[in-house]
Amino acid sequence: MLTNLHTKLEEMYEQMVEWRRHFHQHPELSFEEIETPKMIAEILTSYGIEVRTGVGGRGVVGTIRGGKPGKTVALRADFDALPIQDEKDVPYKSTVPGVMHACGHDGHTATLLAVAKVLSDVREELSGNVVLIHQHAEEYHPGGAIQMIEDGCLDGVDVIFGAHLSSMTPSGILGTRKGAITSSIDGFEVTIQGKGGHGASPHETVDSIIIATQIVNQLQLVVSRQVDPLQPAVLTIGTFHAGDAANVIADKAVFEGTVRTTSPEVRDLMEREFKSIINGVCSAFHASAKINYTRSYPAIINHDKEVEFFREVAINNFGEGKVTEPPILMASEDYSYYLQHVPGMFFFTGAAMEDPNFVFPHHHPRFDFDERAMLMAGKTFLSLVYNYLLAGNENSE
Repeated sequence: MLTNLHTKLEEMYEQMVEWRRHFHQHPELSFEEIETPKMIAEILTSYGIEVRTGVGGRGVVGTIRGGKPGKTVALRADFDALPIQDEKDVPYKSTVPGVMHACGHDGHTATLLAVAKVLSDVREELSGNVVLIHQHAEEYHPGGAIQMIEDGCLDGVDVIFGAHLSSMTPSGILGTRKGAITSSIDGFEVTIQGKGGHGASPHETVDSIIIATQIVNQLQLVVSRQVDPLQPAVLTIGTFHAGDAANVIADKAVFEGTVRTTSPEVRDLMEREFKSIINGVCSAFHASAKINYTRSYPAIINHDKEVEFFREVAINNFGEGKVTEPPILMASEDYSYYLQHVPGMFFFTGAAMEDPNFVFPHHHPRFDFDERAMLMAGKTFLSLVYNYLLAGNENSE
């Protein structure tokens, strides 16, 4: 049966490409998705799949009920785009100025729609159910996942699998690991308030620029001297703004940045020490600080049992050479919220363009991916569903 499912997916390849290119030409930003979820719902409905719209705001959930009793497997794809100008010279270039699919979400959506069609055609043979989670707003805090979970998208779900196309990994290669596979993401904006004055009379001022730069330097020591070197952590300051004139000491300095970690303990340490350093330096130099520290997505922590299941299924179907254990990615993904509620895992599917001149990282204005990777991601989803429901049915007997 599984070979037949893979064959059916291959027969849908041209349709997958058509869908993907349509979404690529008509991208929609996080929390502004209107036509994308509408199209997804229409396609799923046309296959006779139960559909809920407006889940958590703009999400779409389809449910395929198998003809035999068994467990429920959820598959997730995201469908929002990014505020980036598409600079590719391709026929399917974005038609929306300043907005493009620069992270592969168009491919994720097309893949899950094709998987939905294949599974819906054999629903009577399934021992269990499949929930298709089409998620909005992955790219922008607070994200769509947490809203969809609160609206019941995981109700009755026994396990969840998620995938992400990777433009920097050779096409067709699958990658996952136990434990953390991505980092958490926290953001900050800090305003240092001093006392401005004439550049010739520094003794009469509290120099916000000097104090802020001291803080910036001290913050670099948190990762290098307080975090276990075997624990990944990043603290990056991306903006710094202060002053308007060369002969005036600025009364205020503002800087912003991001913190990335992979464990809750290090995440807590980074926030605690971040605030301690800022308050300490400001106290020493008679300034004050306004700290806006925002916790966003936690790290994706894969569950060991589900990773072992994935590896066994993937190796059996595609060969050991196709399955790798990549390093932890210090980027973030709100898929992490799903794994806080039900067992599951997340994997990457290599999707690098064949021509190295067209290989660009995610969130790049010339981002693109090898569309054949959608077949690999889809076949992996089908293999996981088939084996999980089969195993679950056997275990229940």
